[in-house]
Amino acid sequence: MELILAVDLAGGLVVHGKSGDRAGYRPLSWGISPSAEPEAYLSCLRPRYLYIADLESLEGRIPQDDLVRRCAAMVERCYLDRGCRSPAECTAVEGVTPIVGTETAARAIEDLTAYRRGYLSIDVKGGRVLPWGIRPAEMLAHASGLSFEGCIVLNIGAVGTERGLVREELEEMRACYPGRLLYGGGVAGVDDIHLLADTGFDGAIVATAVHHGTVPLEWLRRGRPC
Repeated sequence: MELILAVDLAGGLVVHGKSGDRAGYRPLSWGISPSAEPEAYLSCLRPRYLYIADLESLEGRIPQDDLVRRCAAMVERCYLDRGCRSPAECTAVEGVTPIVGTETAARAIEDLTAYRRGYLSIDVKGGRVLPWGIRPAEMLAHASGLSFEGCIVLNIGAVGTERGLVREELEEMRACYPGRLLYGGGVAGVDDIHLLADTGFDGAIVATAVHHGTVPLEWLRRGRPC
């Protein structure tokens, strides 16, 4: 199972947020790295796999594509969510695996059939998928008929909270989707990593738990639980 470092970029810096309150995100100056400058930050943590959320682009401002390219070159694989609003935007940055988020990519679920590459991020708040208000398991069942390389269940409401995961919910979601499936948001520590592996997930996206020492940094550097 992959362990993937989540990095939120805003204003050219690594920022840390909680529960999806993007207006309250601040430079990550308290963690393992002494610097929130992205390349220095990555040089310190040295992850094998990386997930980048370009908050500038997600919020409709100027994308940080050059910075993203430099960060992506520092890891083996980089997943990128830049708020794709059309299939053409998925090809804007070379050398990354594009993420198509339900929050920004489509007005209707049927619009997702136009996408032919990347991962579908099923963006969840309050237990419901943005923007349609359906359950994650229902969205995953629908996604099994789409052309994505895999899916990410991203619990935006749990980001930065380390609230932990529930086995029954994970099992239900895993049963609804046969392809590669990653999870991010609220991963509290080693027990949650093992739980995701036990329930058949292919990867975990982590950040806060690494900085608090509840997920070993060495695991992140190897890109897998040890």
